[in-house]
Amino acid sequence: MVHAGFLGLGIYLPQKKLTNFELEKMVDTTDEWIRSRTGIVERRIAAPGEKTSELATHAGREALKDAGLDAKSIDLIIVATISPDSNFPSVACKVQKNLGATRAIAFDISAACSGFLYALTTAKQYVLSGMAQNALVIAAEKISTLIDWKDRSTCVLFGDGAGACVIGPVKKDGIIADYMLAYGDQGDLMRVDVEGSRSPFDPDKEQFGKLPFVVMQGKELFKVAVNSMAEAVEAVLAKANLSKKDVDWVVPHQANDRIISAVAKKLEIPKEKIFVNIDKYGNMSAASISVALYEAVKSGAIKKGQTVVLVAFGAGLVAGANVVKW
Repeated sequence: MVHAGFLGLGIYLPQKKLTNFELEKMVDTTDEWIRSRTGIVERRIAAPGEKTSELATHAGREALKDAGLDAKSIDLIIVATISPDSNFPSVACKVQKNLGATRAIAFDISAACSGFLYALTTAKQYVLSGMAQNALVIAAEKISTLIDWKDRSTCVLFGDGAGACVIGPVKKDGIIADYMLAYGDQGDLMRVDVEGSRSPFDPDKEQFGKLPFVVMQGKELFKVAVNSMAEAVEAVLAKANLSKKDVDWVVPHQANDRIISAVAKKLEIPKEKIFVNIDKYGNMSAASISVALYEAVKSGAIKKGQTVVLVAFGAGLVAGANVVKW
């Protein structure tokens, strides 16, 4: 029986660190307010000319090196992002070009903060079906381009970055269960608004071409986030025929430390089993779990043979989870 598992990991983080103290000078907020409500201390911000495809390429290159594979041995590239360089060509196609992965199928997935898990589950199916031997899965975001930097309710939350992994056949275990769910009727709780019209026939020409930005209903979103992530963990464990006592680590989407703590409490899983790095990076949307997983593995927290649950929720609204036997 073919199993699909992780062969290599990689990340890329922009050099610039934007601290809470710097944000105090930009918007009406304080370091104490941000820390107490989100757990965030600083976040990374990509340089103005640094593209999402470049972040993705750097992370993908490290994952290939970690897996000991050449780019030409990759059959599939999936990039999870909601902040692509452009509508087309896809970020995945640009990564294919940058890496020289000439044999690879390439496409993007848009599932916001759940994007990495959606891409991971999709890549797994390609490997299990035999359509791909080795898949490069990347989550990359330049979310700073979608932020209204005058809106203190959102601008303090987000950061830029990328994480990647190579998925391929393994002898046993690997990604042993998957779960995905959508709540499309609640999509307005977090969305990107575009003011004005792109039509040349719109009479209000001054509105043409205005930039889109994130709009969020924080209180309502908090409840949905906690409930959907807890539901996803319980559902994916049931599919894997495991209980919460079997879990060694949970690597959640790094949206807000209060959300993470509430999920742990709801699931009755000790916070010590939840890997958290939101203090350093903020919410990197699709890239959050991929970067957290990399750090958990490379730091030695996650060890071979352990059971790891990856779980996320995101705009859409969408949720997802995977169980991995490391």
